[in-house]
Amino acid sequence: MIWAVKTKTLLAVAALATVAMVNETCQNPDSKNGKAADGQAEFVSIFDGKSLEGWDYNPDYWSAKDGVIHGETTAENPLKANTFIIWKGGELGDFELKMDYWISGTGNSGVQYRSDLFTEVPYALRGYQADIDGGNRYTGQNYEERKRTTLAYRGQKTRITSQPDSITELRGFVERNAWKGLNLVEDLGDRAELGKLIKSGDWNSIHIVAKGNVLKHYVNGTLMSEVTDDDAKNRMMKGLMGMQMHVGPPMKVMFKNVELKKM
Repeated sequence: MIWAVKTKTLLAVAALATVAMVNETCQNPDSKNGKAADGQAEFVSIFDGKSLEGWDYNPDYWSAKDGVIHGETTAENPLKANTFIIWKGGELGDFELKMDYWISGTGNSGVQYRSDLFTEVPYALRGYQADIDGGNRYTGQNYEERKRTTLAYRGQKTRITSQPDSITELRGFVERNAWKGLNLVEDLGDRAELGKLIKSGDWNSIHIVAKGNVLKHYVNGTLMSEVTDDDAKNRMMKGLMGMQMHVGPPMKVMFKNVELKKM
């Protein structure tokens, strides 16, 4: 009789636990949709590691293998214009994006975001870029592709202001490949010393945080540049995301562990 009572008790406890698990799943439908149980957004992978499904790209230059996105140009297959592999998941506003990258010594690349299509060239984007280069001269800076050019060099926290109304051509307010409305707010560190934190010929991590008009670029966990974009004439508050290969000598760039968190 005692055995029977204990068995019934254990069955009842198991049943209650099952009900609780079902209720938790029903009450937290986003737990498997990029959100934690408390409703906060989580990072989700946007590259399956096996194919480039969900991306738009020129197959002459981009491929996927061994869990890595590969981009490569050769002397026999050079670029005539910068080309991008573009995520087809829609426009991003406030978000965080993390990935690991490897780039050859001659390489010039970057992670593009809040951008629009530059329709004059196939697979081209125009907008903010977290710069990457094999020589680590520019890695971590904020460079606006085909628009206002440099918005913050590595080691800078800046505030960006608009061009005067009298200047109608955007490039009329660019000097020495930098926006004249670049206002230095604070030094985040010495550019060369920060560059020493970036490994040449090895994997590094890049992390972009875009919230409102504040844009932060981290490399290997260190803040490399920060932009507050007060230029209401030209800034983008949402747009497309992708990764770049730049014209120039033969190069290779690779990306893996591509994870996105929408805010």
